[in-house]
Amino acid sequence: MIAKEEVLDLLKSTESYRVERTTSTGNMDKFCEAICAFANDMPASRKNGYLIIGAYDDGSIAGMKVDDALLKKIAGIRSDGNILPLPTMSVERFSYPEGDLLVAEVRPSDLPPVRYRGRVFIRIGPRRDIATEAEERILAERRCSFMATFDATPCLSAKLEDLDVDYIKSNYLPMAFDEETLANDKRDIKEQLASIHLYDRDNDCPTYAGIILFGKNPKYFLLGDYVQFVRFAGKDKGGDILNERQFAGPLYKMLPTLESFVRDGIITQRPVPETLFRERTVWNYPEGAIRELLMNACMHRDYQANMPIRLYQFDDYIEVMNAGGLYGEARPENFPSVNDYRNPLVAEAMRMMKYVNKFNRGVTRVQEMLKDNGNPPAEFDVNAITAFRVNVHATNESDLMDSHKSTHKSVHKSNTSQTENTIEEKIIEFCNQPRSLSEIAAYCGFKNNRNFRERYLNPLIGRRIQMTIPEKPTSRLQKYVKFEDTL
Repeated sequence: MIAKEEVLDLLKSTESYRVERTTSTGNMDKFCEAICAFANDMPASRKNGYLIIGAYDDGSIAGMKVDDALLKKIAGIRSDGNILPLPTMSVERFSYPEGDLLVAEVRPSDLPPVRYRGRVFIRIGPRRDIATEAEERILAERRCSFMATFDATPCLSAKLEDLDVDYIKSNYLPMAFDEETLANDKRDIKEQLASIHLYDRDNDCPTYAGIILFGKNPKYFLLGDYVQFVRFAGKDKGGDILNERQFAGPLYKMLPTLESFVRDGIITQRPVPETLFRERTVWNYPEGAIRELLMNACMHRDYQANMPIRLYQFDDYIEVMNAGGLYGEARPENFPSVNDYRNPLVAEAMRMMKYVNKFNRGVTRVQEMLKDNGNPPAEFDVNAITAFRVNVHATNESDLMDSHKSTHKSVHKSNTSQTENTIEEKIIEFCNQPRSLSEIAAYCGFKNNRNFRERYLNPLIGRRIQMTIPEKPTSRLQKYVKFEDTL
Protein backbone atom coordinates (compact mmCIF):
# COMPACT_ATOMS: atom_id res chain seq x y z
CA MET A 1 0.00 0.00 0.00
CA ILE A 2 1.12 3.53 -0.73
CA ALA A 3 2.79 5.43 2.14
CA LYS A 4 1.20 8.45 3.81
CA GLU A 5 3.84 10.85 2.46
CA GLU A 6 3.37 9.57 -1.09
CA VAL A 7 -0.35 10.38 -0.98
CA LEU A 8 0.41 14.09 -0.72
CA ASP A 9 2.61 13.84 -3.82
CA LEU A 10 -0.21 12.10 -5.67
CA LEU A 11 -2.59 14.95 -4.87
CA LYS A 12 -0.38 17.25 -6.97
CA SER A 13 0.56 14.59 -9.56
CA THR A 14 0.40 15.46 -13.25
CA GLU A 15 -0.11 11.75 -14.12
CA SER A 16 -3.84 12.33 -14.34
CA TYR A 17 -4.52 8.87 -15.82
CA ARG A 18 -3.40 7.36 -12.49
CA VAL A 19 -5.37 9.55 -10.07
CA GLU A 20 -9.02 10.43 -9.61
CA ARG A 21 -9.93 12.87 -6.84
CA THR A 22 -13.44 13.42 -5.48
CA THR A 23 -15.25 14.82 -2.48
CA SER A 24 -18.34 12.72 -3.06
CA THR A 25 -19.03 9.88 -0.62
CA GLY A 26 -22.29 8.47 -1.90
CA ASN A 27 -21.87 7.91 -5.65
CA MET A 28 -20.99 4.20 -5.71
CA ASP A 29 -21.34 3.94 -9.49
CA LYS A 30 -18.70 6.61 -9.87
CA PHE A 31 -16.32 4.78 -7.52
CA CYS A 32 -16.82 1.43 -9.26
CA GLU A 33 -16.30 2.92 -12.71
CA ALA A 34 -13.06 4.53 -11.53
CA ILE A 35 -11.76 1.27 -10.06
CA CYS A 36 -12.72 -0.60 -13.25
CA ALA A 37 -10.88 1.98 -15.37
CA PHE A 38 -7.71 1.76 -13.27
CA ALA A 39 -7.78 -2.04 -13.49
CA ASN A 40 -7.96 -1.89 -17.29
CA ASP A 41 -4.87 0.39 -17.46
CA MET A 42 -5.55 1.54 -21.02
CA PRO A 43 -2.24 3.49 -21.26
CA ALA A 44 -0.41 0.20 -20.45
CA SER A 45 1.69 1.95 -17.82
CA ARG A 46 1.61 -1.09 -15.47
CA LYS A 47 1.39 1.49 -12.66
CA ASN A 48 -1.19 1.39 -9.88
CA GLY A 49 -4.18 3.73 -10.05
CA TYR A 50 -5.57 5.70 -7.11
CA LEU A 51 -9.11 6.77 -6.24
CA ILE A 52 -8.73 9.48 -3.59
CA ILE A 53 -11.91 10.42 -1.71
CA GLY A 54 -11.75 13.65 0.32
CA ALA A 55 -9.76 15.86 -2.08
CA TYR A 56 -10.66 18.58 -4.58
CA ASP A 57 -9.61 18.49 -8.24
CA ASP A 58 -6.83 20.99 -7.50
CA GLY A 59 -5.30 18.56 -4.99
CA SER A 60 -6.32 20.33 -1.79
CA ILE A 61 -7.78 18.32 1.09
CA ALA A 62 -11.50 18.94 1.61
CA GLY A 63 -11.47 18.46 5.40
CA MET A 64 -13.94 15.59 5.56
CA LYS A 65 -14.04 12.75 8.13
CA VAL A 66 -13.71 9.17 6.85
CA ASP A 67 -15.60 6.79 9.12
CA ASP A 68 -15.52 2.98 9.26
CA ALA A 69 -18.80 2.67 7.33
CA LEU A 70 -17.34 4.46 4.30
CA LEU A 71 -14.14 2.43 4.56
CA LYS A 72 -16.10 -0.85 4.54
CA LYS A 73 -18.34 0.32 1.71
CA ILE A 74 -15.40 1.13 -0.59
CA ALA A 75 -13.51 -2.03 0.39
CA GLY A 76 -16.63 -4.08 -0.41
CA ILE A 77 -16.48 -3.00 -4.06
CA ARG A 78 -13.71 -5.55 -4.65
CA SER A 79 -15.85 -8.61 -4.01
CA ASP A 80 -19.46 -7.56 -4.56
CA GLY A 81 -19.45 -9.20 -8.01
CA ASN A 82 -20.22 -6.10 -10.03
CA ILE A 83 -16.61 -5.73 -11.26
CA LEU A 84 -15.31 -8.81 -13.10
CA PRO A 85 -12.69 -10.18 -13.10
CA LEU A 86 -12.31 -9.18 -9.47
CA PRO A 87 -9.90 -6.26 -9.14
CA THR A 88 -6.75 -6.42 -7.04
CA MET A 89 -7.02 -3.44 -4.71
CA SER A 90 -6.46 -2.20 -1.17
CA VAL A 91 -8.21 0.55 0.78
CA GLU A 92 -6.68 2.73 3.48
CA ARG A 93 -7.60 5.80 5.55
CA PHE A 94 -5.03 8.57 6.01
CA SER A 95 -5.45 11.44 8.51
CA TYR A 96 -3.89 14.89 8.00
CA PRO A 97 -4.31 18.21 9.87
CA GLU A 98 -6.56 19.41 7.06
CA GLY A 99 -8.80 16.32 7.19
CA ASP A 100 -9.01 12.61 6.24
CA LEU A 101 -8.44 10.93 2.90
CA LEU A 102 -9.68 7.52 1.81
CA VAL A 103 -7.34 6.01 -0.80
CA ALA A 104 -8.26 2.99 -2.92
CA GLU A 105 -5.11 1.63 -4.63
CA VAL A 106 -5.89 -0.45 -7.75
CA ARG A 107 -3.41 -2.71 -9.49
CA PRO A 108 -3.59 -3.12 -13.32
CA SER A 109 -5.31 -6.39 -14.14
CA ASP A 110 -3.50 -9.25 -15.89
CA LEU A 111 -6.87 -10.35 -17.30
CA PRO A 112 -8.36 -7.35 -19.11
CA PRO A 113 -10.86 -6.25 -20.18
CA VAL A 114 -12.36 -5.71 -16.72
CA ARG A 115 -16.08 -4.89 -16.74
CA TYR A 116 -18.38 -3.07 -14.35
CA ARG A 117 -21.92 -4.41 -14.83
CA GLY A 118 -21.00 -5.57 -18.31
CA ARG A 119 -19.37 -2.35 -19.48
CA VAL A 120 -15.64 -1.70 -19.94
CA PHE A 121 -14.42 1.59 -18.45
CA ILE A 122 -11.03 3.10 -19.25
CA ARG A 123 -9.13 6.33 -18.53
CA ILE A 124 -7.99 8.58 -21.34
CA GLY A 125 -5.81 11.11 -19.53
CA PRO A 126 -7.92 12.80 -16.82
CA ARG A 127 -11.17 11.54 -18.35
CA ARG A 128 -13.03 8.29 -17.62
CA ASP A 129 -15.15 6.80 -20.41
CA ILE A 130 -16.64 3.61 -21.85
CA ALA A 131 -14.23 1.72 -24.14
CA THR A 132 -14.93 1.45 -27.86
CA GLU A 133 -14.89 -1.92 -29.65
CA ALA A 134 -11.37 -1.22 -30.90
CA GLU A 135 -10.18 -0.38 -27.37
CA GLU A 136 -11.81 -3.55 -26.01
CA ARG A 137 -9.96 -5.57 -28.65
CA ILE A 138 -6.66 -4.00 -27.58
CA LEU A 139 -7.36 -4.98 -23.97
CA ALA A 140 -8.31 -8.52 -25.02
CA GLU A 141 -5.06 -8.90 -26.97
CA ARG A 142 -3.14 -7.61 -23.97
CA ARG A 143 -4.80 -10.28 -21.83
CA CYS A 144 -3.33 -12.97 -24.07
CA SER A 145 0.15 -11.45 -23.78
CA PHE A 146 -0.10 -11.36 -19.97
CA MET A 147 -1.14 -15.00 -19.69
CA ALA A 148 2.36 -16.47 -19.86
CA THR A 149 2.72 -20.23 -19.70
CA PHE A 150 4.46 -21.71 -16.69
CA ASP A 151 7.73 -22.31 -18.50
CA ALA A 152 7.89 -18.57 -19.37
CA THR A 153 7.47 -17.41 -15.75
CA PRO A 154 10.50 -16.41 -13.65
CA CYS A 155 12.04 -18.92 -11.24
CA LEU A 156 12.52 -16.31 -8.52
CA SER A 157 14.75 -18.44 -6.27
CA ALA A 158 17.24 -19.18 -9.07
CA LYS A 159 20.22 -17.19 -10.31
CA LEU A 160 22.24 -17.12 -13.51
CA GLU A 161 24.76 -19.42 -11.84
CA ASP A 162 22.09 -22.14 -11.67
CA LEU A 163 22.20 -22.47 -15.47
CA ASP A 164 24.85 -24.33 -17.46
CA VAL A 165 25.86 -21.16 -19.26
CA ASP A 166 28.90 -22.75 -20.91
CA TYR A 167 26.75 -25.35 -22.66
CA ILE A 168 24.22 -22.72 -23.73
CA LYS A 169 26.95 -20.56 -25.26
CA SER A 170 28.86 -23.34 -26.97
CA ASN A 171 26.01 -25.62 -28.09
CA TYR A 172 22.52 -24.20 -27.85
CA LEU A 173 22.93 -20.62 -29.08
CA PRO A 174 24.66 -21.82 -32.30
CA MET A 175 21.56 -23.99 -32.89
CA ALA A 176 19.21 -21.04 -32.37
CA PHE A 177 21.14 -18.39 -34.33
CA ASP A 178 23.40 -18.35 -37.34
CA GLU A 179 27.11 -17.70 -37.00
CA GLU A 180 26.98 -14.13 -38.31
CA THR A 181 24.20 -13.12 -35.92
CA LEU A 182 26.10 -14.52 -32.93
CA ALA A 183 29.31 -12.79 -34.00
CA ASN A 184 27.54 -9.42 -34.19
CA ASP A 185 25.64 -9.85 -30.91
CA LYS A 186 27.57 -7.84 -28.31
CA ARG A 187 24.95 -8.11 -25.55
CA ASP A 188 25.80 -9.77 -22.26
CA ILE A 189 24.63 -13.35 -21.65
CA LYS A 190 21.59 -12.27 -19.62
CA GLU A 191 20.27 -10.20 -22.50
CA GLN A 192 20.94 -13.00 -24.97
CA LEU A 193 19.08 -15.51 -22.79
CA ALA A 194 16.22 -13.06 -22.27
CA SER A 195 15.80 -12.74 -26.04
CA ILE A 196 14.96 -16.47 -26.21
CA HIS A 197 12.87 -16.39 -22.99
CA LEU A 198 15.33 -18.33 -20.85
CA TYR A 199 15.95 -15.35 -18.54
CA ASP A 200 13.63 -12.78 -16.96
CA ARG A 201 14.99 -9.23 -17.08
CA ASP A 202 12.52 -7.70 -14.63
CA ASN A 203 13.28 -10.18 -11.86
CA ASP A 204 16.91 -10.85 -12.81
CA CYS A 205 16.52 -14.62 -12.72
CA PRO A 206 16.14 -17.57 -15.12
CA THR A 207 12.72 -18.60 -16.34
CA TYR A 208 11.47 -22.08 -15.56
CA ALA A 209 12.17 -23.02 -19.19
CA GLY A 210 15.83 -22.16 -18.60
CA ILE A 211 15.90 -24.32 -15.46
CA ILE A 212 14.10 -27.25 -17.10
CA LEU A 213 16.28 -27.22 -20.19
CA PHE A 214 19.70 -26.13 -18.91
CA GLY A 215 19.58 -25.95 -15.10
CA LYS A 216 22.42 -27.53 -13.17
CA ASN A 217 19.94 -29.09 -10.72
CA PRO A 218 16.32 -28.66 -11.93
CA LYS A 219 14.97 -31.02 -9.29
CA TYR A 220 15.98 -28.52 -6.58
CA PHE A 221 13.41 -26.05 -7.95
CA LEU A 222 10.89 -28.55 -9.39
CA LEU A 223 10.55 -31.57 -7.13
CA GLY A 224 8.77 -33.72 -9.70
CA ASP A 225 11.17 -33.03 -12.57
CA TYR A 226 12.51 -36.54 -13.16
CA VAL A 227 11.61 -39.83 -14.84
CA GLN A 228 10.96 -42.86 -12.65
CA PHE A 229 11.54 -46.26 -14.25
CA VAL A 230 10.30 -49.43 -12.53
CA ARG A 231 10.43 -52.97 -13.92
CA PHE A 232 7.75 -55.09 -12.28
CA ALA A 233 7.63 -58.86 -12.33
CA GLY A 234 4.32 -60.01 -13.74
CA LYS A 235 1.52 -58.04 -15.34
CA ASP A 236 0.58 -55.51 -12.64
CA LYS A 237 2.07 -53.37 -9.88
CA GLY A 238 1.56 -56.16 -7.36
CA GLY A 239 4.61 -57.99 -8.69
CA ASP A 240 8.12 -57.80 -7.28
CA ILE A 241 10.29 -54.86 -8.36
CA LEU A 242 13.07 -56.23 -10.56
CA ASN A 243 14.72 -52.92 -11.38
CA GLU A 244 14.28 -49.25 -10.46
CA ARG A 245 16.02 -46.15 -11.76
CA GLN A 246 15.60 -42.39 -11.71
CA PHE A 247 16.60 -40.05 -14.52
CA ALA A 248 16.99 -36.42 -13.51
CA GLY A 249 18.81 -33.32 -14.66
CA PRO A 250 18.32 -30.73 -17.41
CA LEU A 251 16.64 -32.00 -20.54
CA TYR A 252 19.74 -31.50 -22.67
CA LYS A 253 21.44 -34.20 -20.55
CA MET A 254 18.47 -36.34 -19.57
CA LEU A 255 17.00 -36.90 -23.04
CA PRO A 256 20.06 -38.63 -24.59
CA THR A 257 20.40 -40.71 -21.40
CA LEU A 258 16.78 -41.83 -21.75
CA GLU A 259 17.35 -42.71 -25.40
CA SER A 260 20.30 -44.92 -24.48
CA PHE A 261 18.39 -46.58 -21.67
CA VAL A 262 15.41 -47.41 -23.89
CA ARG A 263 17.74 -48.94 -26.47
CA ASP A 264 19.86 -50.93 -23.99
CA GLY A 265 17.55 -51.50 -21.01
CA ILE A 266 14.07 -52.01 -22.48
CA ILE A 267 14.32 -53.06 -26.11
CA THR A 268 15.14 -56.75 -26.54
CA GLN A 269 15.48 -58.88 -29.63
CA ARG A 270 15.24 -62.62 -30.14
CA PRO A 271 15.55 -65.00 -33.07
CA VAL A 272 12.37 -66.65 -34.31
CA PRO A 273 12.71 -69.67 -36.64
CA GLU A 274 11.16 -69.23 -40.07
CA THR A 275 12.28 -72.47 -41.67
CA LEU A 276 14.56 -75.34 -40.70
CA PHE A 277 17.63 -73.38 -41.76
CA ARG A 278 16.62 -69.77 -41.34
CA GLU A 279 15.77 -67.38 -38.50
CA ARG A 280 14.51 -63.82 -38.29
CA THR A 281 14.86 -61.21 -35.54
CA VAL A 282 11.87 -59.99 -33.53
CA TRP A 283 11.86 -56.94 -31.22
CA ASN A 284 9.59 -56.68 -28.17
CA TYR A 285 8.95 -52.97 -28.87
CA PRO A 286 10.01 -50.63 -31.67
CA GLU A 287 12.65 -48.37 -30.17
CA GLY A 288 11.40 -45.31 -32.04
CA ALA A 289 7.87 -45.62 -30.60
CA ILE A 290 9.01 -45.75 -26.96
CA ARG A 291 11.41 -42.89 -27.60
CA GLU A 292 8.63 -40.79 -29.16
CA LEU A 293 6.33 -41.36 -26.19
CA LEU A 294 9.01 -40.36 -23.69
CA MET A 295 9.97 -37.23 -25.64
CA ASN A 296 6.30 -36.20 -25.75
CA ALA A 297 5.93 -36.85 -22.01
CA CYS A 298 8.91 -34.57 -21.26
CA MET A 299 7.57 -31.89 -23.62
CA HIS A 300 3.92 -31.85 -22.50
CA ARG A 301 4.07 -32.69 -18.78
CA ASP A 302 2.88 -30.31 -16.07
CA TYR A 303 6.15 -29.24 -14.43
CA GLN A 304 4.34 -27.67 -11.49
CA ALA A 305 3.20 -31.12 -10.32
CA ASN A 306 5.29 -33.17 -7.91
CA MET A 307 4.51 -36.43 -9.73
CA PRO A 308 7.40 -37.61 -11.93
CA ILE A 309 7.04 -39.06 -15.40
CA ARG A 310 6.40 -42.75 -14.82
CA LEU A 311 7.90 -45.37 -17.11
CA TYR A 312 6.63 -48.72 -15.81
CA GLN A 313 7.52 -51.98 -17.55
CA PHE A 314 5.60 -55.21 -17.01
CA ASP A 315 5.98 -58.65 -18.57
CA ASP A 316 3.83 -57.85 -21.59
CA TYR A 317 3.35 -54.07 -21.74
CA ILE A 318 4.83 -50.67 -20.90
CA GLU A 319 2.97 -47.81 -19.22
CA VAL A 320 4.04 -44.19 -19.69
CA MET A 321 2.27 -41.65 -17.48
CA ASN A 322 2.93 -37.96 -16.89
CA ALA A 323 1.28 -35.20 -14.88
CA GLY A 324 -1.09 -32.96 -16.82
CA GLY A 325 -3.95 -34.03 -19.06
CA LEU A 326 -4.78 -32.65 -22.49
CA TYR A 327 -4.04 -28.93 -22.69
CA GLY A 328 -5.60 -25.90 -24.37
CA GLU A 329 -7.35 -26.66 -27.66
CA ALA A 330 -6.63 -30.41 -27.35
CA ARG A 331 -9.65 -32.29 -25.96
CA PRO A 332 -10.68 -35.96 -25.79
CA GLU A 333 -13.08 -35.55 -28.72
CA ASN A 334 -10.41 -34.13 -31.08
CA PHE A 335 -7.35 -36.10 -29.90
CA PRO A 336 -4.90 -36.68 -31.61
CA SER A 337 -5.80 -34.48 -34.59
CA VAL A 338 -5.56 -31.25 -32.55
CA ASN A 339 -2.51 -30.39 -30.48
CA ASP A 340 -1.54 -27.60 -28.08
CA TYR A 341 1.55 -26.82 -26.02
CA ARG A 342 1.54 -26.50 -22.25
CA ASN A 343 5.27 -25.64 -22.39
CA PRO A 344 5.86 -23.83 -25.71
CA LEU A 345 9.39 -22.69 -24.81
CA VAL A 346 10.43 -26.20 -23.81
CA ALA A 347 8.81 -27.61 -26.96
CA GLU A 348 10.62 -25.15 -29.21
CA ALA A 349 13.99 -25.88 -27.57
CA MET A 350 13.44 -29.63 -27.95
CA ARG A 351 12.66 -29.04 -31.61
CA MET A 352 15.82 -26.98 -31.95
CA MET A 353 17.84 -29.84 -30.43
CA LYS A 354 16.21 -32.32 -32.87
CA TYR A 355 14.32 -34.36 -30.25
CA VAL A 356 10.85 -33.51 -31.61
CA ASN A 357 9.55 -31.96 -34.83
CA LYS A 358 6.27 -30.29 -33.69
CA PHE A 359 4.42 -31.56 -36.76
CA ASN A 360 1.64 -33.07 -34.61
CA ARG A 361 2.42 -36.54 -35.99
CA GLY A 362 3.74 -38.15 -32.80
CA VAL A 363 0.74 -40.37 -32.07
CA THR A 364 0.37 -41.37 -35.71
CA ARG A 365 4.05 -42.26 -35.99
CA VAL A 366 3.90 -44.32 -32.79
CA GLN A 367 0.97 -46.35 -34.10
CA GLU A 368 2.69 -46.86 -37.46
CA MET A 369 5.91 -48.09 -35.84
CA LEU A 370 4.00 -50.45 -33.56
CA LYS A 371 2.09 -51.89 -36.52
CA ASP A 372 5.27 -52.40 -38.53
CA ASN A 373 6.86 -54.24 -35.60
CA GLY A 374 3.85 -56.48 -35.05
CA ASN A 375 2.65 -54.84 -31.80
CA PRO A 376 -1.00 -54.09 -31.00
CA PRO A 377 -1.94 -50.37 -31.21
CA ALA A 378 -1.02 -48.17 -28.24
CA GLU A 379 -3.86 -47.40 -25.83
CA PHE A 380 -4.13 -43.69 -24.95
CA ASP A 381 -6.08 -42.62 -21.87
CA VAL A 382 -6.93 -38.94 -22.46
CA ASN A 383 -9.96 -38.59 -20.19
CA ALA A 384 -8.10 -37.86 -16.94
CA ILE A 385 -7.86 -34.15 -16.11
CA THR A 386 -4.56 -34.28 -14.23
CA ALA A 387 -2.64 -37.05 -16.02
CA PHE A 388 -1.92 -38.53 -19.44
CA ARG A 389 -1.39 -42.30 -19.80
CA VAL A 390 -0.46 -44.59 -22.67
CA ASN A 391 0.00 -48.36 -22.63
CA VAL A 392 2.12 -50.14 -25.23
CA HIS A 393 1.83 -53.92 -25.49
CA ALA A 394 4.76 -56.14 -26.39
CA THR A 395 4.84 -58.33 -29.48
CA ASN A 396 3.30 -61.77 -29.07
CA GLU A 397 5.46 -64.53 -30.52
CA SER A 398 2.52 -66.78 -31.41
CA ASP A 399 0.76 -63.90 -33.15
CA LEU A 400 3.93 -63.15 -35.06
CA MET A 401 4.23 -66.76 -36.16
CA ASP A 402 0.56 -66.87 -37.24
CA SER A 403 0.99 -63.60 -39.10
CA HIS A 404 4.13 -64.91 -40.71
CA LYS A 405 2.39 -68.12 -41.78
CA SER A 406 -0.60 -66.28 -43.21
CA THR A 407 1.72 -63.92 -45.06
CA HIS A 408 3.56 -66.84 -46.56
CA LYS A 409 0.29 -68.52 -47.56
CA SER A 410 -0.81 -65.45 -49.49
CA VAL A 411 2.58 -65.19 -51.16
CA HIS A 412 2.53 -68.88 -52.08
CA LYS A 413 -0.81 -68.41 -53.84
CA SER A 414 0.73 -65.97 -56.33
CA ASN A 415 4.23 -67.44 -56.51
CA THR A 416 5.82 -70.82 -56.20
CA SER A 417 8.36 -70.99 -53.35
CA GLN A 418 9.69 -68.15 -51.20
CA THR A 419 13.31 -69.13 -50.77
CA GLU A 420 15.87 -66.54 -49.88
CA ASN A 421 17.24 -66.49 -53.40
CA THR A 422 13.84 -65.93 -55.00
CA ILE A 423 13.10 -63.04 -52.61
CA GLU A 424 16.36 -61.40 -53.60
CA GLU A 425 15.55 -61.87 -57.26
CA LYS A 426 12.09 -60.35 -56.72
CA ILE A 427 13.67 -57.32 -55.06
CA ILE A 428 16.10 -56.81 -57.92
CA GLU A 429 13.40 -57.33 -60.54
CA PHE A 430 11.04 -54.90 -58.80
CA CYS A 431 13.77 -52.25 -58.42
CA ASN A 432 14.08 -51.73 -62.16
CA GLN A 433 13.04 -48.21 -61.14
CA PRO A 434 13.46 -46.42 -57.78
CA ARG A 435 11.22 -47.96 -55.12
CA SER A 436 10.65 -47.15 -51.42
CA LEU A 437 11.17 -49.68 -48.61
CA SER A 438 7.41 -49.99 -48.05
CA GLU A 439 6.78 -50.65 -51.73
CA ILE A 440 9.46 -53.35 -51.93
CA ALA A 441 8.33 -55.08 -48.72
CA ALA A 442 4.69 -55.11 -49.83
CA TYR A 443 5.61 -56.47 -53.25
CA CYS A 444 7.50 -59.34 -51.61
CA GLY A 445 4.64 -60.09 -49.22
CA PHE A 446 6.11 -58.74 -45.97
CA LYS A 447 4.39 -56.45 -43.44
CA ASN A 448 7.27 -55.75 -41.07
CA ASN A 449 9.45 -53.23 -42.91
CA ARG A 450 12.21 -53.21 -40.32
CA ASN A 451 12.75 -56.96 -40.34
CA PHE A 452 12.47 -57.11 -44.12
CA ARG A 453 15.09 -54.42 -44.53
CA GLU A 454 17.59 -56.04 -42.19
CA ARG A 455 17.06 -59.58 -43.47
CA TYR A 456 16.74 -59.09 -47.21
CA LEU A 457 17.32 -55.53 -48.39
CA ASN A 458 20.49 -54.49 -46.55
CA PRO A 459 22.59 -57.44 -47.83
CA LEU A 460 21.86 -56.34 -51.41
CA ILE A 461 22.82 -52.68 -50.92
CA GLY A 462 26.20 -52.00 -52.50
CA ARG A 463 26.16 -55.40 -54.16
CA ARG A 464 23.18 -55.44 -56.50
CA ILE A 465 21.10 -52.36 -55.58
CA GLN A 466 21.94 -48.83 -54.53
CA MET A 467 20.28 -45.97 -52.63
CA THR A 468 19.02 -42.89 -54.42
CA ILE A 469 20.17 -40.68 -51.54
CA PRO A 470 23.33 -42.43 -50.30
CA GLU A 471 24.50 -39.43 -48.26
CA LYS A 472 21.31 -39.69 -46.12
CA PRO A 473 20.68 -43.41 -45.51
CA THR A 474 17.75 -42.83 -43.13
CA SER A 475 15.98 -40.16 -45.21
CA ARG A 476 12.21 -40.63 -45.43
CA LEU A 477 12.58 -39.96 -49.18
CA GLN A 478 15.07 -42.80 -49.60
CA LYS A 479 14.50 -45.21 -52.49
CA TYR A 480 16.37 -48.19 -53.94
CA VAL A 481 17.23 -49.06 -57.54
CA LYS A 482 19.24 -51.67 -59.47
CA PHE A 483 22.90 -50.82 -60.06
CA GLU A 484 22.63 -50.67 -63.82
CA ASP A 485 19.92 -47.98 -63.63
CA THR A 486 20.97 -44.32 -63.40
CA LEU A 487 19.89 -42.30 -60.35
